[in-house]
Amino acid sequence: MSKDHREAPEPSLPPLGEREFLGYQRLVYQEAGIWLSPAKRALLVGRISRRLRELGGLSFGAYLRRAEEDAEERVRLLDALCTHETHFFREPRHFELLERDVLPRWRARADTGSGEGRRVRVWSAGCSTGEEPFSLAMVLRHHLPAEEGWSIDILATDLSTRVLEQARQALWPLEKSEEIPRHYLRGYMLRGVGSQEGRMKAGPELRALVRFQRVNLNDEPGLLGRFDLIFCRNVLIYFDAASKSRAVERLLSHLSPQGLLFLGHSESLSGLGWRVRTVTPTVYTPKRG
Repeated sequence: MSKDHREAPEPSLPPLGEREFLGYQRLVYQEAGIWLSPAKRALLVGRISRRLRELGGLSFGAYLRRAEEDAEERVRLLDALCTHETHFFREPRHFELLERDVLPRWRARADTGSGEGRRVRVWSAGCSTGEEPFSLAMVLRHHLPAEEGWSIDILATDLSTRVLEQARQALWPLEKSEEIPRHYLRGYMLRGVGSQEGRMKAGPELRALVRFQRVNLNDEPGLLGRFDLIFCRNVLIYFDAASKSRAVERLLSHLSPQGLLFLGHSESLSGLGWRVRTVTPTVYTPKRG
């Protein structure tokens, strides 16, 4: 390749000043309840530099002003900052609890006619690219079959519009099939052929159970109703004590009196013990009375 046709190097961006970092820290906390500690400064620079270059080499200060004034740009900023690592059947003991204890109890209650019918509502908060809500869909559909009259509604939400769009497609690399138990994989996932070679897609029975919505846990979620199960795993670790407390209060306000709240393995509700009872580590139910 001749010298004239070489790609020009990307222009270097002016450094992120302390004043600008404090501005981003304040804006992100105000919008999402996520606290950017000084240790996250390099992460902030790395995550938004690409967007700055897309905008013609905008400075960090100029981009901050743009995000403050433009709601759509604030969504882009939050999209860039959120970490979206996830897996099918992540933290398997939660799914084991459902299969071993919770779902058999619901079935027995429904069979005696002493429960609230055969309708189940689940909220996957911080659903990322969809592995969690579709893992739940497989477990629930398998144990609560439609032919027995069970209705399942799974609401999958995230702060990021980008990952929600991926999740709606219900399409993943085929390597992720290794994360799914064989009987669920055979029963509910479709292997891509032709142009979809190397990918897998959730079957139509599963896709019919899951709906998607952008929800910011730092805001009032709105009229979502009550849920029997709420999964909010590895989300609260990004919040400080105040924003975590607000988010948990909002989650609990949408949990049915006998419902279960599932958190990530490194999260707890210390300081909120007056509101909840621990079922097993990282699984909680509202206290009665």
